[in-house]
Amino acid sequence: MNFSSKLLENAVEEFSKLPGVGKKTALRLVLHLLKSTSAEVHQFSNSLTTLKDNIKYCEKCHNISDEVICEICSAPKRDNSIICVVEDTRDVMAIENTHQFQGLYHVLNGLISPMDGVGPGDLTIESLVKRVQHEDVQEVIFALSANMEGDTTIFYLHKKLKDFNIKISTIARGIAFGGEIEYADEITLGRSIATRVPYENTLIR
Repeated sequence: MNFSSKLLENAVEEFSKLPGVGKKTALRLVLHLLKSTSAEVHQFSNSLTTLKDNIKYCEKCHNISDEVICEICSAPKRDNSIICVVEDTRDVMAIENTHQFQGLYHVLNGLISPMDGVGPGDLTIESLVKRVQHEDVQEVIFALSANMEGDTTIFYLHKKLKDFNIKISTIARGIAFGGEIEYADEITLGRSIATRVPYENTLIR
């Protein structure tokens, strides 16, 4: 791609580093910003800087938050006895949009993937175990993507939690194997949460 300006080329290069953004899309975004007013561009850039400088992660569930404890964990009407374990914040948002779950969450910030060099120590698994140990948790729901990494993570988590006196369940497989939580439609995801099953029932005997 030939550029008439080095400044334009640099901007396109930075945008193309974003996931799912190719050079053509990056160019379209940069040209859009060039057509915008200076105030609009500064507002855009300031919002990103403010986000990076001020965003927090909930000390309880590790979800992205504006405060030390996120709005979900601090909401008085949430059911503190149920924890839904998810891969990342996108999955929290997807499940919240179903309006089928009123418990709390635990964000792992990834999945176990030896091929990618991601082990249990890279995730927030130990803090989940501590929550089960020290809080009045009655049930842990695994709501992880139906793929090899998700199943590996669930198997590991089950080994860590199975000796506690709690119910361990997983969302129903209305989501096809290989599917990711964030891309599931709200009806399918909502039903998967509502019709969750004991994890032991999913194991091959």
